Amino acid sequence: MPPVLILLTFFLPLEAGAEEIIGGHEAKPHSHPYMTFIESLHVGGNKSRCGGFLVRDKFVLTAAHCLGSSMKVTLGAHNIKAKEDTQQIIPVAKAIPHPDYNEKDWSNDIMLLKLQRKAKRTKAVRLLKLPRANALVKPGDVCHLAGWGGMSLNATKGAASLQEAVLIIQDDQKCKLRFRRYIETIQICAGDPKEIQAAFKGDSGGPLVCGNRAYGVLAYGKTKSIAPGIFTKLVSFLPWIRSSMKSF
Repeated sequence: MPPVLILLTFFLPLEAGAEEIIGGHEAKPHSHPYMTFIESLHVGGNKSRCGGFLVRDKFVLTAAHCLGSSMKVTLGAHNIKAKEDTQQIIPVAKAIPHPDYNEKDWSNDIMLLKLQRKAKRTKAVRLLKLPRANALVKPGDVCHLAGWGGMSLNATKGAASLQEAVLIIQDDQKCKLRFRRYIETIQICAGDPKEIQAAFKGDSGGPLVCGNRAYGVLAYGKTKSIAPGIFTKLVSFLPWIRSSMKSF
């Protein structure tokens, strides 16, 4: 099997950066027009990159652990290392992490970013719908994840072009055995260790998309082991998302 197809999931501690898709394939340009590339500064001058997705013209959803300073969002990108005509780069006016986010167990790992100006909707920039109230995914459901993370286990840099992978929803009880901090009421476990597609360092904050709606935000996974990824369950946070967007 060619190395590029080996999609083991090796998650670094989230504060080290976002997860990456290893061994996925390059997405068709602008086939995920809701995707956003997020860059920010941290204490000590370190930079980080995360994924996110546009849910309103002025709001992006991502993971709370992606919080930094001088944050900016790139929309409409396929190759983030190129100056594409489709790209819109907008500074973040306000970051709104969930008030109960716990960096020790990564619970409530969700954050809204209010942009300084509205995104202009184009063929390359579109909103991603949130799940309907009480809508749930079940084990075996096929979903997708996209991001600009690296494409090999030893990659030190993220991918230039957007990558995508297929993830399978896993059974909550099995995930509890793998992740002692897993909370089924607010998290989703996706990505089959028996398969060759998963996520790794470079894509935290990216959406778990099932049936053209976002059901999760990529939060964390295990280090140095083959395992699914853990996503913040959006259905559980719909009231907070809506009230926060209204308030700000």
